[in-house]
Amino acid sequence: MDFQVPNTLAEQIANYLAERIMTGQIRPGERLHEATTANELKVSRASVKEALYTLERWHLIEITPRKGASATRLDAVHASELYDVYMHLLIMLARRLCERWQESDKASLLTAVEKVTSQMQRKDANITAIVEASFGVMEVCCEVVGNPYLTEALTNFKPAVSRAYYLSADRYRQDLDRTGLFFTRLTRAILARDADESEVLVAEFGAHQKELIQQALAPSA
Repeated sequence: MDFQVPNTLAEQIANYLAERIMTGQIRPGERLHEATTANELKVSRASVKEALYTLERWHLIEITPRKGASATRLDAVHASELYDVYMHLLIMLARRLCERWQESDKASLLTAVEKVTSQMQRKDANITAIVEASFGVMEVCCEVVGNPYLTEALTNFKPAVSRAYYLSADRYRQDLDRTGLFFTRLTRAILARDADESEVLVAEFGAHQKELIQQALAPSA
């Protein structure tokens, strides 16, 4: 990814650094120095500082007094804790969606699901495209539910969860049939307004995804 100076400078710096963290170019525990980054990107340190606060909110770095910023650790234990919280947020989203969707929302929901399932069915399935399409479903669901606090929480988790997916890409790619079935069954449950079944499906799928990520990040993997 080539860095380009955008209108919203701090946000673009955050996105640039986030991609480097998610793809492993910046390793877990590696320090991010304000001055070095500002010099590399030819931007002000103030803009870098603001970007680092955004990365901290996205759970990609931790900022320690007198030590500065460093990429967060992502071993099996940390990934498990991350996924536990994320799945509970998705369960809340699914239950609220069952309660609140209207007939006028149906087309956009089905289109978003069709986009991700079609990506999975491609012979040259691209994990980045699949992950982005999956988050696209989440974003449409958030729009329908209309809870700004839930939307913000899920949005802040997106980069860290994406990072876990990228690091376990090989296992995730081998599991696309199960993922596609999950989206199909969850859509059916939500359109039937079956909140309990939706929660069960999200919980089961989340537990399975967490196991895949733990296997990928285990020391012996």
